[in-house]
Amino acid sequence: MGVNRLRDREPSTVRVEIGELVLDGFRADPERVSAAFETELTRLVRLHGVPLAVDGPVAVDALSGLPPLPAGLSARRLGQELARAVHEGLSGHGEVTR
Repeated sequence: MGVNRLRDREPSTVRVEIGELVLDGFRADPERVSAAFETELTRLVRLHGVPLAVDGPVAVDALSGLPPLPAGLSARRLGQELARAVHEGLSGHGEVTR
C-alpha cells in the first residue's frame, strides 16, 4: 500500500539537463559515453524513480560528493557508472546544490 502511494506521487516526466560533463583522465569516446549514460539513467529512473522529486519538481544545480570512477573504464561502462553516480545523487546520496 505504501509503495502504491509513492508510485502515485512520482513525476510522470523526468527531465535531466547536463550543461557540461568534464571527464579528466579518461580516454573514452564522448558520444559513446553519452549514449550509455542516457540509456542507463533512463533505466534507473524507470526502475527506481527520482526520490528527491517525490514531493514535486526539483531543480539541482550540481551533485558532488559522489564516488570517484576508475580511469580505465570503456566508454559504455563509464557512461553506466556515471549514470549510477548521478542517480545516487538524485536519490539523496551525495551533496546536492539547488
